[in-house]
Amino acid sequence: MSEARPPEAWTIRRVLDWTRGHFEKQAIDAPRLTAELLLAHVLSTTRVKLFMDLDRPLTKDELGTYRGLIQRRLAHEPTQYLVGHKEFYGRRFAVDPRVLIPRSETELLVEAALQVVPKGAPARVLDVCTGSGCVGVSIAAERESASVWATDVSADALAVARANADALGVSARVTFFEGPWLAPLPADARFDVVVSNPPYVPSGELPTLQAEVRKEPPLALDGGPDGLAVIGPLVAAAAPRLTPGGWLALEIAEDQGARVKALLEDAGLADVRVERDLARHERLVLGRRP
Repeated sequence: MSEARPPEAWTIRRVLDWTRGHFEKQAIDAPRLTAELLLAHVLSTTRVKLFMDLDRPLTKDELGTYRGLIQRRLAHEPTQYLVGHKEFYGRRFAVDPRVLIPRSETELLVEAALQVVPKGAPARVLDVCTGSGCVGVSIAAERESASVWATDVSADALAVARANADALGVSARVTFFEGPWLAPLPADARFDVVVSNPPYVPSGELPTLQAEVRKEPPLALDGGPDGLAVIGPLVAAAAPRLTPGGWLALEIAEDQGARVKALLEDAGLADVRVERDLARHERLVLGRRP
């Protein structure tokens, strides 16, 4: 009588293959990448190191933790919230449900600021609706001579942003203010650059967003009936606060370029232009105070 065959071990290889297939069946975006990110998080390692130890079996506790993350991902919790971070402009930012998840398109805001703030030149930069702090903190990290101010109406978001500034070693050069737009700032404060990724999704479109996006803070998404409920007042408040020659740069939805361009022109800004992202969608509107 032959002996019973021992159960097959749940190795890193087997776990990744099973999870990828399961995510594919459930139409989860980037199934292989998602499986790797979640497992690397559970094992406190990197995706690269997973492939250096593919035959390592997982412990019972590791399997249990991993299964829990799989179930949460299947319930459409964003992967970035599950692992607690997102890469942005070459740095790791902590994220959780208190803040919007940074997008690669938003790196264009950082680029816009860096183009007009030379290295070594003192400058004051304002990041409105800072959220996780990804834009303002990135600018501070790239321009050591710049003083960055950042505002957000959400105290919870500011707590995340402060933690990111501290973790990335720029907390001494980033000052945070709680309140809408420029309202919490001193009346005489002027800025060489103002950047913002404000809420710009029309309210009626929120229910149609991807399920994962609907897990993000509505406050960071909802731009009112036409998507410009925040952008309009923001432009009106920011334009007079620019130094002569100072720039305002805003992230927008792909169908808002002409309307936001008109807002900047009506506010007296010059050289107003709309820039596109790598997908050729309208993504930024920029203007300069004469």
